[in-house]
Amino acid sequence: MRICESWRYLVDWSKKISVLVTFCLSLFAVPGQAMEFHFKPVADQVYAYIGPLTNRSEENLGLNNNIGLVITEDGAVLIDSGAGDVSAKALEKAAGEVTDKSIIAVINTGSQDHRWLGNHYFAQKGVPVYALSRTVATQKKMAAELIEKMSKVSSVFAGTSPEHAAKPFEGNDAQFNIGGVDFALKFFGDAHFPGDVVVWLPQQKILFSGDLIYVDRMLGVHPFSKVASWRNAFHQAEALPAVKIVPGHGQVCDWNKARQDTGAYLDKLVDVMSAAADEMLGVDQAVADNKDWPEFKHLEHYDSWHKMILNRTYLQFEQGL
Repeated sequence: MRICESWRYLVDWSKKISVLVTFCLSLFAVPGQAMEFHFKPVADQVYAYIGPLTNRSEENLGLNNNIGLVITEDGAVLIDSGAGDVSAKALEKAAGEVTDKSIIAVINTGSQDHRWLGNHYFAQKGVPVYALSRTVATQKKMAAELIEKMSKVSSVFAGTSPEHAAKPFEGNDAQFNIGGVDFALKFFGDAHFPGDVVVWLPQQKILFSGDLIYVDRMLGVHPFSKVASWRNAFHQAEALPAVKIVPGHGQVCDWNKARQDTGAYLDKLVDVMSAAADEMLGVDQAVADNKDWPEFKHLEHYDSWHKMILNRTYLQFEQGL
């Protein structure tokens, strides 16, 4: 009897010790350490980090988007800076794996959190940020909301400080040279976020599309996204003779793939849902009639996002937006 009681006593203490050890280890755990971040070559001296098709998480540090890296004679240029200091630092480390040159400039393609909230980390090092003024305007308008959202993803983003281009470019087009490499910022129209732009490398004929183009996964339509404008912007961007496209999400592609996964979807959204709104079909009926678009079922998140996108697009046209 005493042996049984002693055994239960030891088992009980073993469980307590196990819980204590697990708790102590969690205190030293590094968010995102299970995921590695790497830049892969796109062309000579041009690289891209290709984010996972999943949602933002503590493990991926909010980096479920694509990020560009261009190596110039003077240093490295980062195209988009991540969702905060911690993701910016991870990108800096990843850049160090492919070049010994420091990051000397950051370019912002948009206003979604993982496109620019890492600006602060680099600005503290004296790195200038390049952006169009219309992009900065949206960043300032949405900063508090985006930081709150990222803080819910992980506590590491709490207290994120928004930082913007000190001297943003006015107008819809800006051209500049960094370390012998020509860059162009081009705005074709509001898209996923107001003020979304693309980065064009005319010498290499490579397009970093930001959130203008999604491949391999569904594009995201928010209540503030401008679907009709987005469709027009996509077709204007097609005039760029890109040999390779680094989309906002998904694998590096060409125009054929971009048209299949983004252009064709936007075309059908606008044509079908604008007609349904003109006929005053009603949002429920319009969604029910179009819930099955088999040509887009290969896209990640189709099953969970397609009907929501139909709903939001119809409402935009119903409201005359």
